[in-house]
Amino acid sequence: MTKAAVSIGDQVYTEEGGEEFGSVRYIHPEELVIDIEGGGDFTIPAALVTAVHDGKVIIDATRASGELRAAIEKAHSQEEPGK
Repeated sequence: MTKAAVSIGDQVYTEEGGEEFGSVRYIHPEELVIDIEGGGDFTIPAALVTAVHDGKVIIDATRASGELRAAIEKAHSQEEPGK
């Protein structure tokens, strides 16, 4: 991942074609701070990023901490179906 490839506001996903769960808030040389919907800010190592394109950042959640994985799973739990 290069710093120039990621932009603040990019949406974050765990897979291509999946549902976004957050957005990039800050960019540091070796890590990103992402805001997870309903979960707040998380700092993730740049090594978790598997792809960046079209305003999307794809991460490998299987290598993420348990706390981060739990926040991702809960990201849309408070949304009403159909909205």
